[in-house]
Amino acid sequence: MSVSRISTRAALAGGIALSSVVLLSGTAFAHVSVQPLGEAAKGGYATVNIKVPNERDNASTVKLEVNFPLDHPLASVMPQPVPGWKAEVTKSKLDKPLELHGKKINEAVSKVTWTADGKGIEPGFFQTFPLSLGQLPEDADQLVLKSVQTYSNKEVVRWIEEQKEGAEEPQNPAPVLKLSAASDDHHGGGAAPSATASASASAGEKDGHDDKAGDHGKDAVASSSSSSSDTTARILGVVGILVGVAGVAFGVLAGRRRSA
Repeated sequence: MSVSRISTRAALAGGIALSSVVLLSGTAFAHVSVQPLGEAAKGGYATVNIKVPNERDNASTVKLEVNFPLDHPLASVMPQPVPGWKAEVTKSKLDKPLELHGKKINEAVSKVTWTADGKGIEPGFFQTFPLSLGQLPEDADQLVLKSVQTYSNKEVVRWIEEQKEGAEEPQNPAPVLKLSAASDDHHGGGAAPSATASASASAGEKDGHDDKAGDHGKDAVASSSSSSSDTTARILGVVGILVGVAGVAFGVLAGRRRSA
């Protein structure tokens, strides 16, 4: 086989490999996901971000529904205001009352729905939706938050598939909040509170919620910083692959010159 054909095939193989990696990396971070800000310990409180990327290039995300499991109910789920979005909290009656801080609670949050007041999440962008959660269950290792994403063209994507052990990741995986081991401090490990979360906690005392739930929030700047770090890491990974492919091509061309 001629050097010319070897060079052509090497370049083609490199291009296919690069395209595959870029496509797969795009798929990997395009899911709706949940990310804790700090610690999410069993029996404690936590602030989390629901991260929602727009996967379409011809429509905006205009609605998001996040469901909470009632087999491990949360007495308090408080959304932080997000500009351009209206949040609605839905509660459901519990079959078995939940005891929290010496009080029996007969209902728990089953769903939070965000609806866009304006353009929503446009193509090429993502949005984070902060939540204050508590008290986290002590008898579970994770919470599966099945979510539904609606686009401006009426398309609905259901992020509700649970990951099975040993199986490949499903096409539309449900967001999963991993819970760490219980700590001595059941109020979130000393995370700095945000002004909004603290104010919401004070207002929520009448609803049977301990006002310390808001002490575990971080502001949206921390959220943006974390998301930016994720994106930067992926970009650097793709750049590294590009450099590797260029090195292969250079080696082939150098070999061709030596053969000539």
